[in-house]
Amino acid sequence: MPWFIALALLVVPILEIYVIIQIGQVIGGWPTVALLLVESALGAWIIKREGRRAWNALQSAFQTGKMPGRELSDAALILVGGTLLLTPGFVTDIFGFFFVLPFTRPLARRAMSSFFNRRITTQLGGAGLGGFIPGAGGGPTPPRPSSSDDVIQGEVIDPDKK
Repeated sequence: MPWFIALALLVVPILEIYVIIQIGQVIGGWPTVALLLVESALGAWIIKREGRRAWNALQSAFQTGKMPGRELSDAALILVGGTLLLTPGFVTDIFGFFFVLPFTRPLARRAMSSFFNRRITTQLGGAGLGGFIPGAGGGPTPPRPSSSDDVIQGEVIDPDKK
């Protein structure tokens, strides 16, 4: 994973500059700057609105005593999406809007859930956790078949009986 982040930190700025130049050649320099400013302002407004909704949903989940899996997932996606939206560029804005908008966030939540479930399953050697993020689309993992290696022979000793 660290190599992927390092590669992204090198490739994304180059890609952003390339896309900005290409759009600037088509619509002009000042309209491109204006479009970037409008996207940033719109993104900030959406982040504020959706962040408030996510916070209220999280508080409501805590007050009702339900597990806030979906609400925490939404908050994480809004945080990442907000960071991408406030980063100048068109490519990061596309991903930022995908994470923040209420009608695309469920798709992002399912993708995030399956990604983390696969990562955890890999880390646990295939054991899996089954639905790592509750309410995010992950289902239970079927139980692992037991083998004779899982049986530990022993004797149960009750300390109260002598």
